[in-house]
Amino acid sequence: MNSRWIDIQTAQGETFSGYLTLPPTGSGPGIVLVQEIWGVNEHIRAVAEQYALDGYVVLAPDVFWRLSPRVDLAYDDAGTQQAFGYYQRVDTALAASDVAAAVATLRQLPQVSGKVATLGFCLGGQLAYRAAALSQADAAVCYYGGGIQQHLDVAADIGMPILFHYAQQDGHISQDMVAAVKAAFAGKPNAVFHDYAGVDHGFNCWGRPMYDQRAAALAHGRSLQFLAAHLD
Repeated sequence: MNSRWIDIQTAQGETFSGYLTLPPTGSGPGIVLVQEIWGVNEHIRAVAEQYALDGYVVLAPDVFWRLSPRVDLAYDDAGTQQAFGYYQRVDTALAASDVAAAVATLRQLPQVSGKVATLGFCLGGQLAYRAAALSQADAAVCYYGGGIQQHLDVAADIGMPILFHYAQQDGHISQDMVAAVKAAFAGKPNAVFHDYAGVDHGFNCWGRPMYDQRAAALAHGRSLQFLAAHLD
């Protein structure tokens, strides 16, 4: 894969990094891929490469850079403990702004030949949602976005197509929380929801015990269909 770290400039003129992966053709529409709480780790870099092989220019910003640059944690007990420590300390408003800065950076790259979407997992799902509004991304995909229900005021600023994936057995996001998000988008044709029966939070991550191959494949296919429809 043609991958490297590049610089991203914030609205305040600060600089942080993101993992850029190019498709085999060298160009295509863009995806800002937003990490879980374990950082831009081996799994997230692999997911970036997966979407690059699907034809997208993918940029995974380092959203924990203000706490520690390029966090790269394993899914073992020690890594998970550190990950939750970062999660508890991160300023999510600044992180959402950083993801919006990554959208702006991606749009300026000569390799990006089309529109740009945000796509994130867990904390990254929330940040993909909030950054889509801040940056006016062309589309957004949110996998089990933790905390979205606390930012439903943002829904009024989401005019672009947005796709939500939720696990029905999610141990972190209750069905009441999911219902609140659905209610905020009720009657809005730009919002699509998919629910996955019998699976838990994090079902897309093959490095975690809750990984579910069928749900992950189904969600990936739906995401690709959604992105193909809206990033043309």
